[in-house]
Amino acid sequence: QVQLVESGGGLVQAGGSVRLSCAASGTTFSNYVMGWFRQAPGKERDFVASISRSGGTTYYADSVKGRFTISRDSAKNTVALQMNSLKPEDTAVYYCAAGSSSSYWSVFGRGTQVTVSS
Repeated sequence: QVQLVESGGGLVQAGGSVRLSCAASGTTFSNYVMGWFRQAPGKERDFVASISRSGGTTYYADSVKGRFTISRDSAKNTVALQMNSLKPEDTAVYYCAAGSSSSYWSVFGRGTQVTVSS
């Protein structure tokens, strides 16, 4: 089973940018659809973005379209989330995820905190 480790979170001012990275290990990276989810305090974990095995298809939550970009590097077994024009409501713990499809997620990382100050 794949193991996922996120990095890159931190504190940023509104309007700023952050790039998250997720390193995958333990199995064939290209077998998995990859994604990012987030959970704000007191709320459920929500879908943010996903990317297909080939990297050719991406999906985004409406709340992040045009601001966030997901990408994957199969040579390095990593998936990234570039977050621009950040808003205070983007504050959350961000989780990397792997699954067999964009509707079935089987593995999540431990998460990385992103805090956007106003």
